[in-house]
Amino acid sequence: MPEEVDKLVKEMGEKLGFTPGILETLKDLDPKFVHKYGICNKKLLSDGALPAKVKSLMALAVVASKQCEACTMAQMKNALNNGATKEEIMETMDVIFITSGAPAISACREALKLIK
Repeated sequence: MPEEVDKLVKEMGEKLGFTPGILETLKDLDPKFVHKYGICNKKLLSDGALPAKVKSLMALAVVASKQCEACTMAQMKNALNNGATKEEIMETMDVIFITSGAPAISACREALKLIK
């Protein structure tokens, strides 16, 4: 199973354009959990009825609403790697502000620096 988990982490990193540190930690702690994580990410990172870019912007909005700064950084990278434009990201910021307020926007402070 270690080789399978390494492959899964590598594939997710390639699809995202970076490997989130949490995957390296989880890989060492509980390889079975990484497999479950991979199943969820496959849905998020792949085109379906909704393009992966749209799903990544939705994910950005959700993690911002939870005020998770590390998560917003990961989802911002994901959105950019899936072709999200500055305009699409800023429109997503409007949605985040309307639905979750200033604290959620504040959680995006560092992630927004990626689009400068």
